[in-house]
Amino acid sequence: MRLTRHAPPPATTEQPQQGQATQPPQPPQPPQQSMLQRSPLALGYIVTLGAVGAIITGFALYGLRSIIFMVFLAMFATVGLDPLIRWFQRRHMSRPWAIVTVILLLIAVIITIVWVVLPLVIQQIQFLATAIPKEVANLRAQGWFDPANASSNGVLGALVNWVSTEVQKPEVWASLGTGLVGFGLSVVNGLTSGFFIAILTIYFIATYDATKEAGYKLVSASRRPTFVKYSERILRNFGKYLSGMVVLAFFNAVYSVILLLITDVPGAFLIGILAFFITLIPLIGTVLTTAAMTVLAFIHSPVSGLVVLIFMLIYMQVEAYILTPKVMGKAVQVPGSVVLISALAGSTLFGLPGALVAIPISAGIILIIKEIVMPRKELR
Repeated sequence: MRLTRHAPPPATTEQPQQGQATQPPQPPQPPQQSMLQRSPLALGYIVTLGAVGAIITGFALYGLRSIIFMVFLAMFATVGLDPLIRWFQRRHMSRPWAIVTVILLLIAVIITIVWVVLPLVIQQIQFLATAIPKEVANLRAQGWFDPANASSNGVLGALVNWVSTEVQKPEVWASLGTGLVGFGLSVVNGLTSGFFIAILTIYFIATYDATKEAGYKLVSASRRPTFVKYSERILRNFGKYLSGMVVLAFFNAVYSVILLLITDVPGAFLIGILAFFITLIPLIGTVLTTAAMTVLAFIHSPVSGLVVLIFMLIYMQVEAYILTPKVMGKAVQVPGSVVLISALAGSTLFGLPGALVAIPISAGIILIIKEIVMPRKELR
């Protein structure tokens, strides 16, 4: 059988159909260039503007640091007063009436401080400035002082001289007034700042629920229930921590005043007020007040110093094993190392008020780690 070979069909180009326009060939697109390659000058100008804006913002925040700090104090006070509002609610009081009651109590406290506490503090400061040098002179006149000073290689005498010299310096009392009245501010603008903090606290208390609801709406709806759940737990425990520390500090201050009055140590009321603010710092606050009270009582009388030391040590044990578990309850506990680091950092930045604020912030961070970070790590 004869096979025939067929030639392959000729290659044809596709002809455009009638009515279809031909597309001209597109030129190759150049590679995209970054802004640095297109215009280095414009990029440098934008970066410079950003740096200048950041510097101006930093200076503005630094200039407003006192106002920002007072706003933080008002926010902490609001969160700390929320457990008191809930306590009134558990006594069958509606939340609006509970808020009004707490605001009236806060106003009463402010009026008491202005009309009673502040004049008494000024009077006690003036009294101590003249009483302590006399107490030191009486201490040196006693027969046992010189042998005790010789046995301590002059340490006892140096300590007494230092106390006698420091109490006569006006700047020492000004610094005490800073921590007492103005929370880090001077005595001159302490009342104004305190009034500003009180007004902010009253406003924050009145709008606490509305502010929280507005903040929750900023979170996406899919994640909002989880966010609200954890936020409410954190704020509730945070408030218990703050209110618990205030209650413990109040107990310490009252006990200190009673003990100093019994031992006839001068300036008992002023020392008690200072003890209230210092013992807001957990773990180290009571130790600092015990040391200061013992030294002042010792200058008054060795017997008074010994009595104050013994009874303050007893109170420290009662506070650690009875009062703290009862008052703090299930509120977050701050480890001792975190307390020391937070107090040191806060006091370095803002003095005593900085130490008071830094520890609740640390407690909040620890609570977030316990409530959010650790449970999520366990699920992985």
